Amino acid sequence: MQNQLEILDTYLRKLRPDFYSELNDPLKENEIKDLEAKFNVILPEDLKLLYKWKNGQKGNCYESFANNSTFIPLEEALNSAKELTSMIDSDFDIDNWWNENWIPILENGGGDSICYDIAGIFTNEKGQLIEFWHEDNDRNVIAPNLKSFIEAINRFYETKEAKDFDEYFEIDNIEGFPKSFYVE
Repeated sequence: MQNQLEILDTYLRKLRPDFYSELNDPLKENEIKDLEAKFNVILPEDLKLLYKWKNGQKGNCYESFANNSTFIPLEEALNSAKELTSMIDSDFDIDNWWNENWIPILENGGGDSICYDIAGIFTNEKGQLIEFWHEDNDRNVIAPNLKSFIEAINRFYETKEAKDFDEYFEIDNIEGFPKSFYVE
């Protein structure tokens, strides 16, 4: 995972220097521990590594990190997860409309997000990435884990020159994914 983040860092510096400058500084281990205590959660190591690389992007930066979504700072992600979890059984009466084991790490600004799934809902694969659509019943698992997703982003950048980059792009070159699920 660390190697993939280093490769991504190189691509972003080279191909998207303006965007790279809008990424937040990395979190330190003690900052992550403080957030884990504040939100009463234990974060998986790969998710910690992501936030030790960069703590999301600045709040006034709306450029896409991947899949037309921005990279959410960890405290904001955990706060969003807490808020959505509090809506289970009141606003969300369909099983797995939202799940307490999801942490949104990317969001599109319209209420939809890509979540890190701590428990592996639907597939039993802990650490998978799942799409949460606030108005749709689709719950697609788009990657088996965070490392595979970062690898796929890196493969995307391998094929692009800075002059060819289009801000909107979707990472869809992960073999066997997406896996589609529908909640009702």
